[in-house]
Amino acid sequence: MENAELLDVVRKKAQAWLGNEYNKETREQVQVLLDNEDPTDLIEAFYKDLEFGTGGLRGIMGVGTNRMNIYTVGAATQGLSNYLRKEFSGLEQIKVVIGHDCRNNSRLFAEISADIFSANGIKVYLFENLRPTPEISYTIRKLGCQSGIILTASHNPKEYNGYKAYWDDGAQMIAPHDKNTIAEVNKIRTASDIKFKGKKELIEVVGKEIDKQYISDLTTISLSSDVIKRHHDMKIVYTPIHGTGVQIIPDALKAYGFTNIIHVPEQDVVSGDFPTVISPNPEEPAALAMAVEKAKETDAELVLASDPDADRVGAAVKNEAGEWVLVNGNQTALLLVYYLITRWKELGRLQGNEYIVKTIVTTETIHTIAERNDVEMYDVYTGFKWIADIMRKNEGKKTYIGGGEESYGFLCEDFVRDKDAVSACCILAEAAAWAKDQGITLYQLLQKVYLEYGYSKEVNISVVKKGKSGAEEIEAMMKNYRENPLTEIAGSKVTIFYDYASLKGYSFTDKEEFSINMPTTSNVLQYFTEDRTKVSVRPSGTEPKIKFYFEVHADIDSIEDIMQAEQVALEKIELIKTSLGI
Repeated sequence: MENAELLDVVRKKAQAWLGNEYNKETREQVQVLLDNEDPTDLIEAFYKDLEFGTGGLRGIMGVGTNRMNIYTVGAATQGLSNYLRKEFSGLEQIKVVIGHDCRNNSRLFAEISADIFSANGIKVYLFENLRPTPEISYTIRKLGCQSGIILTASHNPKEYNGYKAYWDDGAQMIAPHDKNTIAEVNKIRTASDIKFKGKKELIEVVGKEIDKQYISDLTTISLSSDVIKRHHDMKIVYTPIHGTGVQIIPDALKAYGFTNIIHVPEQDVVSGDFPTVISPNPEEPAALAMAVEKAKETDAELVLASDPDADRVGAAVKNEAGEWVLVNGNQTALLLVYYLITRWKELGRLQGNEYIVKTIVTTETIHTIAERNDVEMYDVYTGFKWIADIMRKNEGKKTYIGGGEESYGFLCEDFVRDKDAVSACCILAEAAAWAKDQGITLYQLLQKVYLEYGYSKEVNISVVKKGKSGAEEIEAMMKNYRENPLTEIAGSKVTIFYDYASLKGYSFTDKEEFSINMPTTSNVLQYFTEDRTKVSVRPSGTEPKIKFYFEVHADIDSIEDIMQAEQVALEKIELIKTSLGI
């Protein structure tokens, strides 16, 4: 489409937003965009419709079809309402839960959504103020609801907001409900299709009573209460990074028995502007910098952090030299799986039908731990809805121990169906106390895991390719990797190649093709080599980038070998990058 033609289409779409079905504030803001000589902002706001995808909505806030606002949120809620009424037509009363995070406009979007659901005859449980994403999942199950939403953009920058939709099992929707909901949302063409006038009698505000039940249930998964009693005053620094964990995570840690929770006052300030960080993402060292400084000041033993909607957990620990180091997502999952399986074993709880779950791009060392302890392990696609899918299929048949992903998400309990930083913080703190009871730190416990199960180094690299040309370049890269699979990576022969888009694999050892057993296709490629190197490649579903996941293994004879193994691994990762041409 030529620029002039695009601008003409955009102007027509924008002018439709000047109708009386849109409120005065919206009409005025659209008119400003139309009057501006520079059409850049107008085009960005209207050149496409913000897509309600399988994970819901996520976008920059503002007026326009390509922005998060009361009309795009309204269309999502009306579409979901229409689908719920079709799917649960036999129920006397359909029920949903609504939560929101700390972001600007999150409360407004939550209240608008409550009005729309209730206008469609749906009973709404609306949280009184901000709450973690996992608590919404918990509440859907606890109150027997058919669906739920949370207004959050997770750890995205402050300009963003989002809308996550859940099904009756407390998990984000998968087929057929995701596609069917999308179809209903796409039928909403204008604001006049949305029922904004709510029925207040169908909206019930909930809050502290649910918090108490949630925290009480979380304490039931504790495995070392006696150890916590001995080390209750262990110094733990916690930061919510301005988000929803601010009250509930310290309360949960206290319920576990920890009495020395140290706050970062500047980051306890609930704010959608995230004033102390550039990005409220616990994966970013800068986001934990203030908490680490507080730990140095107070001589703390553990730093814990959660992202704005408190589903991802970040952590920092002291190394042998007394320096604070961040624990990455793979290491966090490794520590939690090791601790959970070890304690279940010690307590005699392993009966032979237990399982854990990880995503295909998460460290294979977890597989080794599970295998050696006769615990079944499932590999799933990136996205916690796939971990929840395994939990749903195994309900009443097998016992869930835990599951996680390299992107800082973990779930320790089975009564929630999304990643949970509240429980992850509690169990990480418990693991630290358990390690302390053995005279070691959490950092030394990680080293012990490496010594027992083999060293692994995981590095993720994202290559950003912006714009239309960037998208085409990413597509060409994937096509090339797919059609011309590498036979050698960093000097090691490729043994297996997986193409999850076609659900076909190829064994270079046996020289034969095989089928991959997964519930659906995904645009991911994966290589395994003779020296146990794993390379995964996939385009991001939400950002203009292609992601590479590298995993390198080494056998070590002592903890002293770890430093050398890490150096060798880093050198190998540079060779892998060369093999891939990045």
